[in-house]
Amino acid sequence: MASRAQKKRIFKKFQYRGIDLERLLALSPEKLAQLITARPRRKFARGLKRKPLSFLKKLRDAKKSAGKGEKPKAIKTHLRNMVVVPEMIGSVVGVHNGKDFNAVEIKPEMIGHYLGEFSITYKPVSHGKPGIGATHSSRFIPLK
Repeated sequence: MASRAQKKRIFKKFQYRGIDLERLLALSPEKLAQLITARPRRKFARGLKRKPLSFLKKLRDAKKSAGKGEKPKAIKTHLRNMVVVPEMIGSVVGVHNGKDFNAVEIKPEMIGHYLGEFSITYKPVSHGKPGIGATHSSRFIPLK
């Protein structure tokens, strides 16, 4: 009974399409492009431009300057169409949503997705609160 109580927890190891994280980090960009879905693959095939490359360089520098076991400094960007690559894992990115920058910590599950998917551009509507002009019964609400 005591041995059952001290049983060590086993965490699931992350894999992206059957490849573990260590091997993903070692993959060349061409091999990585073969793993991701069609639209990001097309983007890689057409080549990364200057802005995404400089953004990756800033992320590398922020990771280097961060101490051991610390989160790196957030790097702000407007590149909502940047595809998350394994090199970015562990970084903190401020993704612009049209008004301000939402801090997003890059996790392994985000590989192959766009940065814009993690920074919502609108404020979700909260329905059901009575207000001026909501219904006839709630028209008269004292303002003071």
